Amino acid sequence: MDLMQSMNYVLATAGEMEPRLFDLDFQLLHDSVLTLIAVIVLFFFASYFFFNPARDFLRRRQEKIARELKEAKEDQEEAARLKAEYEKKLKEVDKEAETILSEARKKAIDSEAKVIAGAREEAAGIIARANTEAELEKKKVADDVKKEIVNVASAMAEKVIGANMSGDVQERLVDETLKEIGDGTWLS
Repeated sequence: MDLMQSMNYVLATAGEMEPRLFDLDFQLLHDSVLTLIAVIVLFFFASYFFFNPARDFLRRRQEKIARELKEAKEDQEEAARLKAEYEKKLKEVDKEAETILSEARKKAIDSEAKVIAGAREEAAGIIARANTEAELEKKKVADDVKKEIVNVASAMAEKVIGANMSGDVQERLVDETLKEIGDGTWLS
């Protein structure tokens, strides 16, 4: 009967209750406060164990990205500096190559001039030797002609005189005759 009595009591009191706004009673407020406290404790617990590590992770990630962006910017500036330096070196290399080619051309021209001068000197030497040889040949021919004249003159003198003259006398007579006539007369 106890159960019956309690049900009757609940029904009797239910009829006596006044309608409330949103049905707020002490139990509902108590449950709401406990739920709110549990949510706050859960929030701080989640914040400490989940949100702070996530924030730290995001902060580290943000710092890493910022550092990588800074390094990328520095690398880009370094690359631009190196590019400018390489372009400058290329221009210097082009200038140096042009200088080397110019010097090579000058050396070739100087070498050509030296070869030409050497050839001219050699040609002049050859001409001088040829002239010397010609003079020697001319003197040899003149000596040969002189000897031939001496022989002819001695043969003629032998016939004219009829007597045989010695070689020394013949040469002396020819030399005297040639001196009297002069070298220029019989050489021309």
